[in-house]
Amino acid sequence: MTKAPDTLRIAIAQLNPVMGDIQGNIALAREARADAARSKADLVFFTELFVSGYPPEDLVRKPAFLKDCIEAVEELAKDTSDGGPGIIIGSPYSADGKVYNAAAVIDNGKVQTWRLKVDLPNYGEFDEKRVFDEGPMPGPVNFRGVRLGIPICEDIWGEMGVCETLAESGAEILLSPNGSPYYRGKMDIRHQVVIKQVIESGLPIVYANQMGGQDELMFDGGSFVMNADKKLVVQMNQFESNCTTTTWRRGKSGWACDEGVRAKPPSDDEADWRACVMGLRDYVNKNGFKNVVLGLSGGIDSAICAALSVDALGEERVRCIMMPYKYTSKDSLKDAEDCAKALGVRYEVIPIEEPVKGFNKALKAAFDGTDSGVTEENLQSRARGVILMAISNKFGSMVVTTGNKSEMSVGYATLYGDMNGGYNPIKDLYKMEVYKLSAWRNEHCPPDCKGPTGIVIPQNIIDKAPSAELRPDQTDQDSLPPYPALDDILECLVEKEMSTEEIVAKGHEEATVHRIEHLLYIAEYKRRQSAPGVKITRKNFGRDRRYPITNRYRDRG
Repeated sequence: MTKAPDTLRIAIAQLNPVMGDIQGNIALAREARADAARSKADLVFFTELFVSGYPPEDLVRKPAFLKDCIEAVEELAKDTSDGGPGIIIGSPYSADGKVYNAAAVIDNGKVQTWRLKVDLPNYGEFDEKRVFDEGPMPGPVNFRGVRLGIPICEDIWGEMGVCETLAESGAEILLSPNGSPYYRGKMDIRHQVVIKQVIESGLPIVYANQMGGQDELMFDGGSFVMNADKKLVVQMNQFESNCTTTTWRRGKSGWACDEGVRAKPPSDDEADWRACVMGLRDYVNKNGFKNVVLGLSGGIDSAICAALSVDALGEERVRCIMMPYKYTSKDSLKDAEDCAKALGVRYEVIPIEEPVKGFNKALKAAFDGTDSGVTEENLQSRARGVILMAISNKFGSMVVTTGNKSEMSVGYATLYGDMNGGYNPIKDLYKMEVYKLSAWRNEHCPPDCKGPTGIVIPQNIIDKAPSAELRPDQTDQDSLPPYPALDDILECLVEKEMSTEEIVAKGHEEATVHRIEHLLYIAEYKRRQSAPGVKITRKNFGRDRRYPITNRYRDRG
């Protein structure tokens, strides 16, 4: 009988798969396994649904896609006949007419077994019950004499007792593959979730988390190991692809991991910035765009989006266009040019006076007898939108759109105008967060950002009152409450689902609260047509918050 080992080396592969690129993801897995072999690892451990990408949504309803994923896993399994590291890798799996979120355990040239996810999340950004079937309560797998439990993501987040069951059935180490999207403060929450499971199971846990952007979700990595004594002994970097080998030793009280890399977590501001950068970068690159274009107005929102674009892609892949009209101030012209120079991007000025005149002339008969107002103001924004989309069409550049969460909440944006675009890196940042991050970026250049150090957003853009400049002397506060008050009301309504009575009790004017609630509801039809953008808060528009467009409810408390 073979003696059970007293040491085990587990490589954690925190990588950036591409949705649906099955062969590309398998190639990444092979590279990681080769790295793991060089570090003398016994096992390389990948994240949730690594083969397909996560979340695959309705792709897993396609039989051909499922078949290709499973066949790719079986082909990968042949590599392990060389006696090198075994593999645990996430993949969709089907059996008996059911489809599972699963992990394949691979060794000795074949798939030894599959483990199936039990607890399917169905809240916030998750809707797994729509596409997956629930697996049975799992037992441990025997990997080279060590009994490993494989609770998949929600199996450690939920309350079904999967980890306890694994411990009771003989598991010695828990390996949890995760697809845990970023939002502000998420790393601390993951640690607390794992501490709870360590206490309840009495077992050490390896938490492996996916890296990279997938549409609106940003996976920040940050994989870690917590021993049974609740000590965090390995902490991998967030926002960096990596493969780290950990060393485990069997002692009198069970298995424990040696202390390894201990990455310092970024501040909230750095994490938010890097999430916006990586989300935009992966969206552009994974969808095959060569470069981006955006309107640079001299305002804070377009300036921060230009800076994020340069940090994501490099100055040579960013084109900025100022589109002035008669209401555009000299300050805005100078600020836009200064911002473009600071970032080193290609910068052009395309006036919109003639297009706007043309629209007004074409509509003169239709508008006869009416007063000029918001409609005519919005023609300016729509003229700019047409110009940006024409450049996108002609040169294949993706338009970066620039509306912040405050504006998107209350509909302070023009459909088919400034809302035009393929992706919005600040869609989930409130206006005051935009100001805060702009000032932060002027003092910091985070790792993996391609932009210059120093001031990249001119101070005058940060200091001046925000304005759409669609009429003389216009400021945003002509139409909206001051942004600190507006953002607080919106956070109460959107993130916290507070009643209007509770918000008024915080000190806000009752009429203002009811007005903002009304604007929030009636702008739903605009948000449904808006570009995707990076999730930063706990409740973004799109995947998290799904309100009806037709909706007469108002809270009159």
